[in-house]
Amino acid sequence: MTPTVVLPVIIGGLYAAGVYLLLDRSLTRVLLGFLLLGNATNLLLLSAGGAAGLAPILGVSDPEEMNDPLPQALILTAIVITFGVAAFVLAMIHRSWRLVKQEVVGTDEEDRRVAARKGTDADELDPDDLAPGDRPAGHADSLPRGADDDPGELPADDVDLPAGVR
Repeated sequence: MTPTVVLPVIIGGLYAAGVYLLLDRSLTRVLLGFLLLGNATNLLLLSAGGAAGLAPILGVSDPEEMNDPLPQALILTAIVITFGVAAFVLAMIHRSWRLVKQEVVGTDEEDRRVAARKGTDADELDPDDLAPGDRPAGHADSLPRGADDDPGELPADDVDLPAGVR
């Protein structure tokens, strides 16, 4: 039997179309892209199974003529995973539509603010040099203080210790 080039081209086209649709902000296109990726994976597993054979039941046929059941089991697993994720994304689309009457994911202003920062490694940053809005939670400026700004008035993290003991 000679291998054909049609099936790998179809699999590659499905993967390409699925990735293209996944990169869109529309959740409906994301769902369609994920479904295309799932179908491409099923075809890839099916083609990896080799030539068709007889049912893998002992005593019915010779072991050399039997079909390998592992790719079929993997395809069934991929179908279940694709269905579960598709149901989840469909629920997200429904929820997004009910909340904001659109299913396109908007640009997050926090993402824009983080992207506008200069390219500095997080290990090189000193929290004291950052603007108050950019400081991590739990920084000294964000912790609650007592009336006289005494560090002993800070609430303790450990429930067994009194508030003033460190």
